[in-house]
Amino acid sequence: RPLADAPAMPEGAGLVLVANAASGSRLDDSLGSGIGSAAGADAASGTSVPTRPTTETVEGAEPVEAAEPAALSVVRNMLPKAEIVTCDPKSGGLPQALQDAAQRAAELGGALGVCGGDGTVNTAAACAVEAGVPLAVLPGGTHNHFAYDLGIEEFADTCRAVQAGEAVAADVGRFTPQPQHGSLRSDLAGESNEPALADGEFKPGLFLNTFSLGAYPELVRIRERWAHRIGPWPAGVLAALRVLRTSGPVEAGLGGKERALWLLFAGNCAYRVGMAPVRRHDLADGMLDVRIVKAGRWARTRLFIAALTSAVDRSPLHSTTRLRRLVITDIPPGTHLSYDGEVARAPGRLLLDKQHEALRVYRPLNV
Repeated sequence: RPLADAPAMPEGAGLVLVANAASGSRLDDSLGSGIGSAAGADAASGTSVPTRPTTETVEGAEPVEAAEPAALSVVRNMLPKAEIVTCDPKSGGLPQALQDAAQRAAELGGALGVCGGDGTVNTAAACAVEAGVPLAVLPGGTHNHFAYDLGIEEFADTCRAVQAGEAVAADVGRFTPQPQHGSLRSDLAGESNEPALADGEFKPGLFLNTFSLGAYPELVRIRERWAHRIGPWPAGVLAALRVLRTSGPVEAGLGGKERALWLLFAGNCAYRVGMAPVRRHDLADGMLDVRIVKAGRWARTRLFIAALTSAVDRSPLHSTTRLRRLVITDIPPGTHLSYDGEVARAPGRLLLDKQHEALRVYRPLNV
């Protein structure tokens, strides 16, 4: 991975860390465990049971009466001068808290820190890129794929990198709504009645791990709804059975051709071959790892496996390629997309591309 400039902060002065107060809570509920629990494909290190209260907050976030994750004591011991803010995501103030913290870090000439899972880290990365500051990631959620692919498995790993100023550059994937210039279907019929994309109707976004379109976003939505009650793996089974029983493939345009897809998956950089846990060797290769599960024999089975493992197997049965950009057209209304475990409504036309080495992120160089 390419090295990146980042300030060394031996005692943490200049680091502004935002901790998701709910970090790891779903995993802890499902396993009945504390710090350092692990389960299946989503082994989670450094997640914790909250222990001590905090009253720290930032502008735009509700005062937090929830507890600070216990594992943050590692940060307080190793980086005693870091500014730590605990934010309850239920207040709706987490994105604003991260944005404010990034601006504060820029003023200090320091870095933005985040404690949470992939969804929280996704939001933090967008704030860090916009503010032009490095990001320090503490793997504190149920899903910590980005942190693990960096080689960070414990809070202490991040703290050591911050102390020494060790950082690498990572790519950021982007999905951007595009104006409709007439659909493939209407073009074939001699018509062009697709409305233009309304400003603000759909929002662009970033992804550090994966983007997907098709039945899988609905699987994610149902799985996340039930994971905190029955555990991630049973929730994955429930979601797969429900969605695959009632859903069908999505008709969308790729390369000027309309295709029936169970799943379109785009990874931010190339993923390794094999089933979960799926990892990446290089987080700055400039490429999208695109995999397609077409409608047809065994498609439901492969999607069922993806639901259980949070991964897509790279096998000869899948269509795979690596691209720098991809345009998806004729996405049916009501279709959902998934990015880093978050789900949103998809526009009719999308551009997927990369911001090469746009994110500076702390990582020990000896791992």
